[in-house]
Amino acid sequence: MESDEQTYQNYRLPVPLEFEDVFSHFYIAENTTEVSLTRILLPSFQTIMVFNFGTPASLVSKLGTVIEVDKCIVLGPIKQAFEYTLSAGAKILVANFKGDAFYRFFGRAFLSDHLPIHPDKAMEENCFTYLWHQLNNIATDIEKINRILDFCRPYLKLQNTVSTLLANLKSGHVNPIKSVAEEMGQSERNIQLAQKKYFGYSAKEVNRYQRFIKAIGLIEQATASANEIDWFEIISQCGYYDQSQLIHDFQHFLGFSPKTFLKFQQDICQAASD
Repeated sequence: MESDEQTYQNYRLPVPLEFEDVFSHFYIAENTTEVSLTRILLPSFQTIMVFNFGTPASLVSKLGTVIEVDKCIVLGPIKQAFEYTLSAGAKILVANFKGDAFYRFFGRAFLSDHLPIHPDKAMEENCFTYLWHQLNNIATDIEKINRILDFCRPYLKLQNTVSTLLANLKSGHVNPIKSVAEEMGQSERNIQLAQKKYFGYSAKEVNRYQRFIKAIGLIEQATASANEIDWFEIISQCGYYDQSQLIHDFQHFLGFSPKTFLKFQQDICQAASD
């Protein structure tokens, strides 16, 4: 009997230089087994657009609602993990929006606090349904992605100065809001509101996420090298006060503890770019 690893295909495709400030990468996943497969998607603080070209796929929202993905949905920013299921024969292509690109595309940073919606509802026209039909008739993944990029060109607005400054600050910056406020000659409150408007999340939220994702990376490094995990070293390197704060972050973002994460690590996928 074939294992999931032999029959569940997934990989990333890079983005051309022209669109590197719009998409971080494209992700392809296909279930070629005869049974449904379920995976957990880590939070990425990115908004994603999912095209489905096979049998129905589904996802479970943080409220426990099951949503079927027929042709296309948008979801995000993804702030907490969720499960998704690919039925036998399902194939998805995921476009991962970068920074404020979703706002530049749709004119708002998020569509719903709880549920994904069809992107045609966001733009009040049926252009994405039309695009899906075009993509469905294209043979290769590369050609599909090129068509998506061509489709995007007329819709994207230029990035404004505040968004550019916020996007270019390196992760782990002590106080990005203060730095941008000083450079722009604006109040910190104005910059906070701008970040929420353009990116869909606050500096406090993303700083907590970056701390959590650093812990994930350290755990993965340890398991890859077959080393015993030094939890206190992870707590120290990531800036946690104690073990309970680390556990609290895992419960917040994943819904389970670090040790449970270890057990299900092979079933967990990460949308964020490397």
